[in-house]
Amino acid sequence: MSDDTDPELVVEDFVDYCHTQAGLLSGRVETMRAEADDLLSEIDEDMAELRSQLEDHAAATEGTEAPSTPGGPAGADIDIEAFEDVERDVKEKQQLLEAKQTRMEIFQKLAGAYTDLAEELDADVDDGEAALSRVVEFEAERDAPLYFEERGTMLEAATDSESEESE
Repeated sequence: MSDDTDPELVVEDFVDYCHTQAGLLSGRVETMRAEADDLLSEIDEDMAELRSQLEDHAAATEGTEAPSTPGGPAGADIDIEAFEDVERDVKEKQQLLEAKQTRMEIFQKLAGAYTDLAEELDADVDDGEAALSRVVEFEAERDAPLYFEERGTMLEAATDSESEESE
């Protein structure tokens, strides 16, 4: 048994930790999904605006009976610059959406991997030190600290602990 300054490591605590990390990642995916839905709505609105401009232009062009001027039929002028601006915005939003979807997939994979690790620890590991080692190794292999902005990971705690011991 260890003294009061060195708490006993319990496998179940690491299993709970893995489930918590998976839950936090899943929550972040849900937040990103809501952001992606908002972005999709914006893209839909922009596309509707583009279609409307094209339809207005086509209707004005078809309905003109007078001879055309060199610039096109009267009243059928389309603001090409504004049209291109909206088109550019749509493309940028689509790229942002693709990046967000990729990020969501990566977060989901890590959440699943944490869940799998929790199951492995619960089924195969009896020693708290071994569980700690597996969690730290897992997080190092996957760069897990990059996914947790507001919460530290076991890897970071272990690294900080090693730094303090070496001083």
